[in-house]
Amino acid sequence: MDSMSGRGVAIAILAVTIFVRADAWAAPPAGSAERFLLDSANHERATRGVPVLEWDDALAAAARRHAERMAEVGAISHQFPGEPDLLARASAAGAHFSMLEENVAFAPSVAELHQEWMNSPPHRENLLNPQVDSIGIAVVERGGELYAVQDFSRAVADLTIEQQEDRLGALIKARGLELLTDRDQARRACSTGRDTTGDTRAFYMLRFDTASLDDLPDGLKRTIESGRYRQAAVGACASDQSGGFTDYRVAVLLF
Repeated sequence: MDSMSGRGVAIAILAVTIFVRADAWAAPPAGSAERFLLDSANHERATRGVPVLEWDDALAAAARRHAERMAEVGAISHQFPGEPDLLARASAAGAHFSMLEENVAFAPSVAELHQEWMNSPPHRENLLNPQVDSIGIAVVERGGELYAVQDFSRAVADLTIEQQEDRLGALIKARGLELLTDRDQARRACSTGRDTTGDTRAFYMLRFDTASLDDLPDGLKRTIESGRYRQAAVGACASDQSGGFTDYRVAVLLF
């Protein structure tokens, strides 16, 4: 339930519609309450054909601070007076994401924590959501009760400008175009939204924001497949971001 007192579970969901995998972090130690809940969640997902979750240390740190606060207050909530909300907690811990969700609960045993979440449709939906790929968990004991937080995300890799350009450039090169090494023109196009060089050669420009550099936009793929262009330049620039919500802004020029 969503009240700040009484036995039960609570839920909060923040989501956007852009996704990308990120690198995995180390799992919690064997025998810990956090490891039990991680393994239990991944068992539930695996038996349903849903990809398992990777451990995220930043999410775990955010979950730990909130679990400690719940234990201190002796109640469950997603935010107490004077406490940062879920988005701010995850961002401050260093998480980068395009989707964010949270389950909270308290119970006398770790097995009951997991069962409460699985018995509650909205919390089970969070736990089994195929669109999230990362998790951080914290469990704090106080007065014979275990106060637990599960923070889920769709993680976004924290890449430099050059790494973003290299990833997207590799996809374009794989489609048969020559990739130009001079990125200045494309970077200016990324920053301004237009070509600023005065180049008179016919070219195609696309600037877009995305959290995934694993594939090209459909419109760009169709343009490349038209056979009208032989060369490409890729430039990345800083994008508008809110807290830990992360995306990439890139421009592609075709010649």
